[in-house]
Amino acid sequence: MTQPPDDFSFLSEPVQPEPDEVVRPRGGSRRAERRRRGGCAPMAIVAVLALVVVGFLGYVGVGKVKSLFGGAPDYSGPGTGKVVFEVHEGDTASAIGNHLKAAAVVKSVDAFVDAARSDDRSRGIQVGYYTLRKHMKASDALAVLVDPKNLVQSVVTVPEGARVADVVATIAAKTKIKKAAVVGALEHPARLGLPASAGGDIEGYLFPATYSVPPGQTAVGLLKQMVAKAKAEFDSLGVVSGASSVGLTPEQVITVASILEFEARRDEDYPKVARAIYNRLKDGMRLQSDATVSYANKLSGQIWTTAEQRANASPYNTYQHDGLPPGPIGNPGAKTIDAALHPADGPWLYWVVVNLKTGETVFSTTFADHQKAVAQFREYCTTSTAC
Repeated sequence: MTQPPDDFSFLSEPVQPEPDEVVRPRGGSRRAERRRRGGCAPMAIVAVLALVVVGFLGYVGVGKVKSLFGGAPDYSGPGTGKVVFEVHEGDTASAIGNHLKAAAVVKSVDAFVDAARSDDRSRGIQVGYYTLRKHMKASDALAVLVDPKNLVQSVVTVPEGARVADVVATIAAKTKIKKAAVVGALEHPARLGLPASAGGDIEGYLFPATYSVPPGQTAVGLLKQMVAKAKAEFDSLGVVSGASSVGLTPEQVITVASILEFEARRDEDYPKVARAIYNRLKDGMRLQSDATVSYANKLSGQIWTTAEQRANASPYNTYQHDGLPPGPIGNPGAKTIDAALHPADGPWLYWVVVNLKTGETVFSTTFADHQKAVAQFREYCTTSTAC
């Protein structure tokens, strides 16, 4: 049998030329002859083979093909040491895999992506910090990340109306940040991002919210996060642009909102108390807010105040001083800030809560009517354990 040529032209049916058509070209005669005899067939075969390979990859999947050839590079053991790893907002499996590889947790991005592809729980990986090891098997690393119980973080919740002292105590109780570190951070307000209008007073700028505290967070870092949240919320609520509409500065709006946190119990009453405050300011009346007296005397949980407490000379005591106190008496939330910016319409000058369980509040325009409401509250307290 005759040996086939090395250009695989034997795979094509040869064309037999007529005897009188056979011409031997000069010079590159063999190349020309191969072209006439079907020399382009090898390129067609390569193209067909490429299509077959692509089709095969599409059919079985890249991950399965990799497994046929030994799989993506992966560590085999449980790993060693300790790595605190962060999953960021919006991270895809590939992004997480890249970060894990950069941290020397997994051997390859593909190994992690393959593991994630085969586990539906990977779609629910939560943002936060996790403790992993170096040189982990990709599936073992994934198993840690898909379990929310493995999130490494402390949580600090600042409730509406909380004062700086309350926030300091909560941070010390709920995190590994020492109280002394928080107090020390407060002594340098310029580092916390306070606006100039705050005058260095952070009260009112630790916005009520729940904050995640990652490992290694500092007192300064956490307080800056709270201040940044406050500034963002103030912008969203239009504090700066809306303050002039109620005749106040932005700082005074926050001060009024902080008083509302203590002077009303129901959301619908916040705008009415705000209007009563503005009416008193307009008429030149002292606010006589027990909430400000409580703040001046460093009290908490007080329903009413004593004559001795109301005699405190503190500038925060609105029984002793005209106008608003010099700054917020707590950290107000969005509802009271909105009420301070958008007070209700009404002639009220007085208010008093008459039912501590329901929050029912009576609003009055005369002192005589107010006294009747106060008597109603005292009567309530004779039978209620809430007083």
